[in-house]
Amino acid sequence: MKRKILSYILLTILIAMSTESFSQEKLPYNSLSKTEAAVINNKGTETPFTGKYTNNKEKGTYICKKCGTALYYSTDKFESDCGWPSFDDEIKGAVKRTLDADGRRTEITCATCGAHLGHVFTGEMFTPKNLRHCVNSISLDFVPAMVENGRYGTAIFAGGCFWGVEYYLQKAPGVISVTSGYTGGHVRNPSYKEVCTGRTGHAEAVKIIYDPEKTTYEKLLKLFLEIHDPTQVGGQGPDIGDQYRSEIFYLNDEQKIIAEKNLKILSDKGYKIATAVTKSSDFYEAEKYHQDYYFLNGKLPYCHSYTQRF
Repeated sequence: MKRKILSYILLTILIAMSTESFSQEKLPYNSLSKTEAAVINNKGTETPFTGKYTNNKEKGTYICKKCGTALYYSTDKFESDCGWPSFDDEIKGAVKRTLDADGRRTEITCATCGAHLGHVFTGEMFTPKNLRHCVNSISLDFVPAMVENGRYGTAIFAGGCFWGVEYYLQKAPGVISVTSGYTGGHVRNPSYKEVCTGRTGHAEAVKIIYDPEKTTYEKLLKLFLEIHDPTQVGGQGPDIGDQYRSEIFYLNDEQKIIAEKNLKILSDKGYKIATAVTKSSDFYEAEKYHQDYYFLNGKLPYCHSYTQRF
């Protein structure tokens, strides 16, 4: 009887330890580009009518670019014609208010990391709530889903045609959204046609938003390395060209360490790894018809499949 009780206690402890270590993945803050830091860290303001989310009408959640905290729901967004995204409410507890030094305006920041979002105004009567959060698009990321209050992780991978990478990662437990796009290049707002020339420097990539209580960056990274060929140089399967290269774009030093560790594991197993590890830069969403491509067209990836490597 004592042995059974001790075994039960030990099993309970192991389950608790396993659950705690998984569900409490500590998300570090994301690194910011010079342009992002000018607004988010140094309290700058982007030029009106230039932000990517000013006219966005999709249903979902706006999260903090720096830490991934859920800040605003699309249901609270409204048209104000002021030149910046406007919201008449925030997710409870997500936004902090501070009076500017001159006492004229009230600054709004992310309550988790202190990222500068913009300013809040009252008395304008745009909506019945009589409140306007005027937010810089550059301070935000968008998740095409209504998520609960909390922090969410981001990962960016490139491994050939983004249709196939998107298809497999969308199926992974804990993944909230996968967006196909372009990153790693030197041309602003590139089109698919431009990227296909191979002269913009961009790779076809995907941006993943995930729930850190249900998965981890490392789990997603390993899956990425198992759904494409990380040994192929300059392409993936029949798709040849620099835009189809294999590359991991890390958003913080912890992601870099995890990426390099796992690539070394594969190298030690005899794989000749071609996958590059690069600090993330601007990510541009691909055209609408590229999103959810295989799910909407009822087809299967032609150059991606699953191969266990770990």
